[in-house]
Amino acid sequence: MRGARAGAIGRLTKRPDFLAAASGRRFHTERMSVQGRLRGGDGIGDGLGLRFGLTVTKKVGHATERNRIKRRLRAAVQEAASGHEGTDVDVVVIGRRDILAADYGLLIEDLRRALRTVTKPKDPPKSPRPGGPSGGAARASAPA
Repeated sequence: MRGARAGAIGRLTKRPDFLAAASGRRFHTERMSVQGRLRGGDGIGDGLGLRFGLTVTKKVGHATERNRIKRRLRAAVQEAASGHEGTDVDVVVIGRRDILAADYGLLIEDLRRALRTVTKPKDPPKSPRPGGPSGGAARASAPA
């Protein structure tokens, strides 16, 4: 097993990690969709830092095009992720065909915005308002 380098960005390699990231926050552009999940509370994989997974489906194009998209994304992720290495988060980037024609600086900016969005903690669940639709006051006054 290889040791983790300080400041290195890890990779997602197992399907359950990709599926778990899909349960978190999402960010979409015409070039990519990004899914991310903070790993802090579950006790699994804590301390691994930032980990990325890349997905490009066969609908996008032939193997050479998909590989070019993944190479561009890997390079852009290295630049965009600086400053987020200490964050315990799993991120999945789903690439689209528009990545091939997009300016490299635009890809980096998309990924930076995506990281800001998907690394935010989820909002706590809202409690029902008294007298609201789930409260009893509105139903009690209605005729039977």
